[in-house]
Amino acid sequence: MARTGRVSRDHYHALMNICIYFLFMLVVNGDHKDGLTAQQADRVYNLPGQPKASFAHYAGYITVNESHGRALFYWFFEAEDKSSKKPLVLWLNGGPGCSSVGYGAAQELGPFQVKTNGTGLSLNTYSWNKEANLLFLESPVGVGFSYTNTSSDLLELNDQFTAEDSYEFLLRWFKRFPQYKTHDFYIGGESYAGHYVPQLAELVYDRSQNKSKYPSINFKGFIVGNPETDEFHDWQGIVDYAWTHAIISDQKYNLIKSICNFKLFNWTDDCTQAVSSVFADYSEIDIYNIYAPRCLENSNSGVRTRDKLTDSKNKVSRRTLGFLYGGYDPCFEVYTNEYFNRPDVQEALHANVTKIPFKWGACNNSVFETYIDTVFSILPIYTKLIKGGLRIWVYSGDIDGRVPVTATKYTINALHLPIKQQWHPWFHDRQVAGWFIQYQGLTHLTFRGAGHLVPLNKPSQALSMIEAYLQNKDLPIKR
Repeated sequence: MARTGRVSRDHYHALMNICIYFLFMLVVNGDHKDGLTAQQADRVYNLPGQPKASFAHYAGYITVNESHGRALFYWFFEAEDKSSKKPLVLWLNGGPGCSSVGYGAAQELGPFQVKTNGTGLSLNTYSWNKEANLLFLESPVGVGFSYTNTSSDLLELNDQFTAEDSYEFLLRWFKRFPQYKTHDFYIGGESYAGHYVPQLAELVYDRSQNKSKYPSINFKGFIVGNPETDEFHDWQGIVDYAWTHAIISDQKYNLIKSICNFKLFNWTDDCTQAVSSVFADYSEIDIYNIYAPRCLENSNSGVRTRDKLTDSKNKVSRRTLGFLYGGYDPCFEVYTNEYFNRPDVQEALHANVTKIPFKWGACNNSVFETYIDTVFSILPIYTKLIKGGLRIWVYSGDIDGRVPVTATKYTINALHLPIKQQWHPWFHDRQVAGWFIQYQGLTHLTFRGAGHLVPLNKPSQALSMIEAYLQNKDLPIKR
């Protein structure tokens, strides 16, 4: 009798364990199913002017804060082939206030590029979705189609706010796209994303260490181009670059060197005025690509390129523009704005569902002007994440005057990293594509003849770079 009772209790516990297991699986599969249902609702069909493509793409909103009604807009492209085996790359543009949809996706590294007449799209032969699944995020709220129902949010935007929202976006995006949870994950970006990317990387890295509290993300590293990183070295590099490239006079250069202390967050009025005059000297050329033609007045549309520079020390309203002659129209932003403001395009992308009372823009100057930029240096994050073993690459278009290669070299040198391979040319199609140096934990490379938007200016070379980065291969050092 005792034995029978003992066996019954064992059977009871076994049955309970089975029930608990199936209940757990029901909940998990329910979440999984809900995620896949939302995923399919975001599938993009009939995008106006879209050429035939072999891959699926998705667009829509992820709510990151229900109480504030805050939602971020994304556009996601599967890899051209073997998407189930390719890594996932999140791309962020900078500004602050500029759209990764308008720049990264539609002009630089995405599979579709807006045609110069703004009526349709063409395939990008050098799209990075040949090497990865690409996720473009419009962040922070107020950028592009991303929105908030709490207007005070727009007055509180700063780096921490942006990183927390982007992290919450990732967690919820992975619930919607659970098939990518285990993929190798990387973050990329350019310009002011030199702040966004490392700070989000730090958040993902730190919270991935606490698996009992936070979901695991298979985070492997980050890559940034022409990145704003450290106030002191960035501004020192801007002035030195302008002088060495014959933009400013010897007298102006010597004056700035004598009256400015870039180690201070708040400059003197004299220093601010002197540095503003540097930007004035760039007014007739494109600071983001100093050897390219500017977009002049479009006599047909009456639209001028938005190229105004402000007088404040680190606010430039068009921080992430840079165009290349010889096949690229310097007025590309005009056409992109036209395309994404089309109602049929917005409907196909499941965008502008709240009918925001202003036009979509590649950059939102309101976000730019109100963004609270209080982080002086990102270098401590680099030191931390290098020790964490992440793969970190930094690249520079060498004819960008806004975040020039000189600034990035000064910044990286300040890390005092041991050198693994000295400064050396790298090759593409048997020509020198640029130069690179490999440190313990970080690689810095340049693109010869590229401005601020390297994947736009040098698309084939940029694709070669991202292939080497994602596959952890060496850059070619021979013809």
